[in-house]
Amino acid sequence: MLNKKVSEIMTKDVLTITPDVDVINAFEKLMEHKISALPVVDDDVLVGIITATDVGHNLILDKYELGTNVEEIMVKPVVTVSSDDSIRKAIDVMRNGASDSNILNQLPVVENDKLVGIISDGDIIQEIF
Repeated sequence: MLNKKVSEIMTKDVLTITPDVDVINAFEKLMEHKISALPVVDDDVLVGIITATDVGHNLILDKYELGTNVEEIMVKPVVTVSSDDSIRKAIDVMRNGASDSNILNQLPVVENDKLVGIISDGDIIQEIF
């Protein structure tokens, strides 16, 4: 099962956001859809990602000025996988892809810089169990 391709379990209909959206609106979209991350796309090209944890934490600390756009706070470059990668590789990327000791919970799936899906730790757990 860990040799299955990412494309077999990824979410293909991905909610995204554009770089020009206000941070407050982006956070509302995260909360409304109960998701932990939003890939940031510009003409279907992945340019960044924001997470509910990062945005929410910084909103509480009042780190954003009124009118701050997603482009100013998004994480880039984005750690990604290919749809042809194995689930095992996705797990390795999640474990080793964060800049600190954290584990990535969401991995955008890209082909030729275009977002084609997203795979989460929850997708992987459902596949294993």
